[in-house]
Amino acid sequence: MTSAAAPSVASGQGAKPPRHVAIIMDGNGRWAKRRLLPRIAGHKKGVEAAKTVARAAGDLGVEVLTLYAFSTENWRRPPDEVSDLMGLLRHFIEHDVQELSQNGVRLKIIGDYKTLQPDLVQLIDKAVADTAANCRTTLVIALNYGSQAEIARAAQALAQDVASGAAALADIDAAAIEARLYTADLPPPDLVIRTSGEQRLSNFLLWQAAYAELMFVDTLWPDFGKAHLAQALENFAMRERRFGGL
Repeated sequence: MTSAAAPSVASGQGAKPPRHVAIIMDGNGRWAKRRLLPRIAGHKKGVEAAKTVARAAGDLGVEVLTLYAFSTENWRRPPDEVSDLMGLLRHFIEHDVQELSQNGVRLKIIGDYKTLQPDLVQLIDKAVADTAANCRTTLVIALNYGSQAEIARAAQALAQDVASGAAALADIDAAAIEARLYTADLPPPDLVIRTSGEQRLSNFLLWQAAYAELMFVDTLWPDFGKAHLAQALENFAMRERRFGGL
C-alpha cells in the first residue's frame, strides 16, 4: 500500500477509525482484461466488492462510506458499457439494498441522479426512503456526480438567494457553500482511498476532501475487501492530522 503526500506524519496509535471514508473504485476494466474477460465481468465483480466493503465498514466502526460509482464524465464511455453499468445499478437497488438494510445500512445518493430514467429514479428514491431509519452505517453512492458541477450548483443557489434578497453578499462564506452541497448533512471525509494505483481525485469531493488523508493503493477494486479496508484504517490511525496547525 502506498500513500500520497499529505499534511500529516506517522503517529497516533490507538486512534479512533475515521468517521467518513470515501473510495474511488478504480480498476474494474483492468481486472477483467487481465483475465481475458469482457469489461462487464469486472464491473459485476466490482459490485460484489462494493457490497463486501459496505458490510465491512460497519464492522470496522466507519460511520459513513462514500463510493464513487458513476461520474458525470462516465457518460463519455461507449453506450453499451453505460447501459451495462445502469443495469448493474438497477440490480443492486432491486436485489442488494435490502440485504444491506438488514445489516443496518442507510442508503444516500449524491449527484444529479434525477436525470436518469424515471423508473430507476423511483427505485432509488424508494430504497433511500426504506433505509432512512437505519443508523449503523451510511452508504453514500456518488451517482452522476461531479464535484465541479456540485460546487457550481451551490454557487448558483447562493447567487439566486442574493438576487432575490434572501441573502447578502456578506453571507457568502465557506459554511454557506457547504450547506448547499449534496453532502451538507454528512461529516467531511477523513480518508479518501483510490484503488488500482492511479493517483488523482478525478473530480471527486474536491471541496469536502480539503483536509482528508489520501491513500492510493495498487489493488484493483474487484480484489479490494475487508482486509484491505482494515489495513487502510490502520494506516490512517498512524497519521497525525494538523489541519494547517502545528
